[in-house]
Amino acid sequence: MAEKIKEECNKLLLPVSDALDILSGKWKLPIIFALFLGNHRFRELQREVKGISGKMLSKELKDLEINQLVKRTVFDTSPVTVEYSLTEYGRTLEKLITELHNWGQQHRNIIFR
Repeated sequence: MAEKIKEECNKLLLPVSDALDILSGKWKLPIIFALFLGNHRFRELQREVKGISGKMLSKELKDLEINQLVKRTVFDTSPVTVEYSLTEYGRTLEKLITELHNWGQQHRNIIFR
């Protein structure tokens, strides 16, 4: 019986774990926040997300692109222009991030009384 309960808990936790893996780290949420405000070129995004190196921004954007949260668009200009934007799927994070914000604010109010 206990094994069955443990198995059921693991099934329920798997999607939560997946979501946390995708959004975890120091830079993913700040990048997503910046893209909620609009499309950005690489350098614009680097200026918007204070303290991130070019190498780290590139890595995080690739991860977000693999997970279909961010779209990379290359424009045929001279020099070539690359722009990043949230996908429709990426925009579904808005409610989740709002709820995390609300919970975090409530938590701060409790902890820092």
